[in-house]
Amino acid sequence: MANKSKSARKRIRQDVKKRIRNKSVMSFLKTHIKQYKESIKADGSNKEDLLKRVISLFDKAAAKGVIHKRNASRNISRISKLS
Repeated sequence: MANKSKSARKRIRQDVKKRIRNKSVMSFLKTHIKQYKESIKADGSNKEDLLKRVISLFDKAAAKGVIHKRNASRNISRISKLS
């Protein structure tokens, strides 16, 4: 591992923090997507609320840099077509 220099050690510490944050955000997003898809199948009454929540989470993930803004836009479009 290239951690001989001080800047390389700092970069490794930063990458660990970013990876943990990204994993957490993506896990939270996937959980809500799954809940939304299940509510569509079950004809749940809270589909609209869940859709708004999922769209908001995609936008937040794009704003934080976890996913690209076009990726978020594409996924929002696809998930909106489901209902």
